[in-house]
Amino acid sequence: MTWSHEDGVRATAPVPAGGVLEVGCDESGSDGENLTGGNTDVFAHASVRLSVESAAAAVREIRDRIRSPAEEYKANHLLREKHRAVLEWLLAPAGPIHGQAHVHLIEKTFLVVDRAVDLLLGPGSADAAVLFRAGRREFGQERWQAFLAAANQLLRVRNDGEPEAPVAGFFREVDALRRARPRAAVSDVLDRLAAARPRADAYRAGVGDGPTLVPLLNPLLPAVVSTAAYWSAGGRPVRLVHDRQNMLTPERIAWIEETSRRAGVALAGLQLVEARRDARVQVADFLAGIARKIASDELNGRGDRPLTTLLRPYVDRASVWGDELSWAELVSADEERSPVP
Repeated sequence: MTWSHEDGVRATAPVPAGGVLEVGCDESGSDGENLTGGNTDVFAHASVRLSVESAAAAVREIRDRIRSPAEEYKANHLLREKHRAVLEWLLAPAGPIHGQAHVHLIEKTFLVVDRAVDLLLGPGSADAAVLFRAGRREFGQERWQAFLAAANQLLRVRNDGEPEAPVAGFFREVDALRRARPRAAVSDVLDRLAAARPRADAYRAGVGDGPTLVPLLNPLLPAVVSTAAYWSAGGRPVRLVHDRQNMLTPERIAWIEETSRRAGVALAGLQLVEARRDARVQVADFLAGIARKIASDELNGRGDRPLTTLLRPYVDRASVWGDELSWAELVSADEERSPVP
């Protein structure tokens, strides 16, 4: 995939050094473990497979087209209506990142339900989707939101109240949903959740013993693993060059590397840099913010069809998403999703 602009610069993918592919990464929408009461309802982790020179040329082109005096450009510059043409150019098939970029999306409230069900009923089942998709429809917005907030509190590491409060609060909301007499499939999930209190007690006791290395609810760490899995498909080693994050401590980077290894992902390393010092990370920052906004609009019924269509080729099919209607718009079922060879 190549592109050109007025000064004739052509975009290329990085030439792997020693067979290792380097990919620039950044995220948008991080609220830590507060997934039900934060500022955003979607988390996006973007990655771009561009050479440093091609990424720098793309950043220069964006600056030339927007002509803002801002020292550092962010996604919100491209999301302004007056710069719509620049945004469409960036995402378009003839643009600088098409075929060289990827976005892993996480619907935050679904992540809460998914993690709670995995913890209490075991991973790998469809129970989380069954419960989540019943959610607001069967229980009403107020009751469902109370359940989501309680599940968030149960799973998060930080607890400012009584030690037993998160468990008691969660199972109080489970009982409230059970009393609403939902459909049989949902009722079965809730009954099994209600019987899983010992697992919840054991989890909270473990959290209370000391700092938790990998918070269950923080979306960044599994998103990094998923990104590495995407770009290393076929066994090619990949090194992720990522914007600096407080969450990415040496211990958690070690967890990412170990988790990737166990999953057969060829992650050759994770390097932290300042976004402004690496154009690849700057481009990933643009894409993450743009994708989060487009996906959030789609989730909330105010989607922009042309922009959603432009985003679709970049969306990871392994994204963590529960809402069926918006997902049908964000990713087309009959399209292949694989890294450019």
